[in-house]
Amino acid sequence: MSQAANMPQTRDPLAVTVSVWQAIFLREALDRLFDMRAAWFWLLAEPVCHIGFMTFVFAVIRVRTVGNADVVIWIIVGMLAFFLFRRTAVQVTYAVDSNRPLFTYRQVKPFDPAIARAVLEAFLMAIISAVILLTVALLGHAAFPDDALLVMQAVFGLWLFGFGYGLVASVLMELVPEMEHVLKILMMPLYIISGVIWPLASVPQPYRDILMINPIAHGLEFVRLGFLPYYHAVPEISMVYLYAWATVSVFLGLMLYRRFAVWLVMK
Repeated sequence: MSQAANMPQTRDPLAVTVSVWQAIFLREALDRLFDMRAAWFWLLAEPVCHIGFMTFVFAVIRVRTVGNADVVIWIIVGMLAFFLFRRTAVQVTYAVDSNRPLFTYRQVKPFDPAIARAVLEAFLMAIISAVILLTVALLGHAAFPDDALLVMQAVFGLWLFGFGYGLVASVLMELVPEMEHVLKILMMPLYIISGVIWPLASVPQPYRDILMINPIAHGLEFVRLGFLPYYHAVPEISMVYLYAWATVSVFLGLMLYRRFAVWLVMK
């Protein structure tokens, strides 16, 4: 037997990285779905309860349409899109802190659990959204997108912005622990100022221009427009603006991860 055959084979760095992502993805999936009794149920229950409550409120005040669109679908797609951003942002924010023991393995870097959590959240929200929309379709509502490509573009932009937000937030929290309270306070009003539960078109100028600084509002309007072709979206929406925020946040997060990689591991 030759000497070369006895030497250990080195794995390609990309193959090692993919293997690490797969392992962390499976670990996170098991943790999210089985860490407590009926954990999978609570993943679905949160958006369903929010949607059910707001649908009930609009039914009580006898509102059937918003911006010439079915109010039920308007509420559902807006909330699902916002939950995709928020859940992705929150999961990525706590990815480093929750997976710190894994950093004892030299193959695992701080970025690995962040990307695994982001992908897992997109996967879970896709299943949750499909279940909710299919149920609503069986109840007689037009729950399928009229422009699927537009919906996918907006949804990916929201997911990418949530990923970038989480990257930046996780580093800030590790550097300054008190930032956790600030970030929680910032996240709370996003539910309102993003137009999740009320139409932005009803806000007069110049206040609407102030609200449209928020890129999430642009994403939600595009998602609704993709599902509801007759929806009267606000004219200020821009897909370029949404992706500009998403791209900058991701690159800023990656720069912070690279700059403070040793700090994130050793803390």
